[in-house]
Amino acid sequence: MTKQIIFSFTLLLTLGVFAYTVNRVISFFKFTRPAFPVKDFGKRIKVTLSVAFGQTKIFRKPVLGFLHALVFWGFCVIIFGSIEMVIDGLTGTEKVLKVLGPVYKVLMASGDIFALLVAISIIVFLSRRLFFHIRRFEGIEMKKRSHKDANISLSFILFLMISLMTMNLGYLGYQKVTEGSINGIYPVASILFHLVPGLSAETLKLFYEVSWWAHILLIFFFANYLPYSKHFHVFMSIPNVFLSRLDPLGKLPNMDSITREVKLMLDPNTAFAAVPSDTPVERFGVKDAEDASWKNYFDSLACTECGRCTSVCPANITGKKLSPRKIMMDLRARMKEKGPLMLKNGRDFNDNHSLLRDFISEEELWACTTCNACAKECPININHPTLIIDMRRYLVMEEASAPGELKAVFNNIENNGAPWQYSAEDRLNWAKELEINIR
Repeated sequence: MTKQIIFSFTLLLTLGVFAYTVNRVISFFKFTRPAFPVKDFGKRIKVTLSVAFGQTKIFRKPVLGFLHALVFWGFCVIIFGSIEMVIDGLTGTEKVLKVLGPVYKVLMASGDIFALLVAISIIVFLSRRLFFHIRRFEGIEMKKRSHKDANISLSFILFLMISLMTMNLGYLGYQKVTEGSINGIYPVASILFHLVPGLSAETLKLFYEVSWWAHILLIFFFANYLPYSKHFHVFMSIPNVFLSRLDPLGKLPNMDSITREVKLMLDPNTAFAAVPSDTPVERFGVKDAEDASWKNYFDSLACTECGRCTSVCPANITGKKLSPRKIMMDLRARMKEKGPLMLKNGRDFNDNHSLLRDFISEEELWACTTCNACAKECPININHPTLIIDMRRYLVMEEASAPGELKAVFNNIENNGAPWQYSAEDRLNWAKELEINIR
């Protein structure tokens, strides 16, 4: 009974802290702008099964992709054991899901095997970060805190897997020594049991109890650490893939307000979307975090900081300042900075800082070629160019700020109706001396 009371209190505390964090994150979304409507659920489910659960984009790097997929699939399987532990902790039972019969045996065997595979994968990931210089893990946006956070998160996962394996070893060993009934199949634990013979029933029982508490407490602590770390994608990646922008990558979204004005100019009689006179004037494009769409902000929260986007960016590869990863990290950081102030003082609060220039420079934005290599490579379907284009829109439409070459193009379009510096009457002068045979 004491165990149940302690466990219930711990679970309640964990859920309370997690609920506070989630509510805080959700509250920031109310400051963002609308994005595309979420529809085509059949297509979205198909994309989620392929990209999120199938890990298809990760496999572009076969070896590391396979190891990452093992970690993801391992968590998907191990979560069933975690659910069982919560039920057992609350009710005082042991292996309560054994009523599932053969399915339970498969789940326990899979979890036991995946615990070892995930642990091996995490050791590989930690070794790469600690002992090898991986270029895509570096960059101006990757501070010392980012590297430390990644190592802490990976270490948590490693300890989770070790505690799971030792818990299975203690349970299996105790049941074998006392000739009790073994619920489930534990292949890895069986091997470990034969590697450490001679342990008493009391030792194995203690081993099991300590590992059980260590594992569940690590889960509770890790769940509340994740929202403050780069590994928040553990929660956010699958929803982000489901909410992917389904349009072709090369299609840039238009601004509704501009589209409406153009159509009204073309045909004033069809005021199809008359806007009330008291509607506040919207800012063109994105200057600060609250100007971004909810999907842009969702992308920033889901970003894994893996650097795959930046590693394929032609601008970054050729030495320019643009890093698609930095764009997402900056949006997240700016909302984290300004969000609490807006909650306290309202959406119109101005702290004399902004996402543009204080976090992201004009040079970065104009370096983008909108090739969409970053969006295509991202393993969780983040779309970086949509945010970059919207920030450019603010520069051009609100501040008339653009590189000199673009300003010349804008002037030519305004004066000549075309990007070139020649008037419409002179455009065919280049063809006057050509001898063209028409047959």
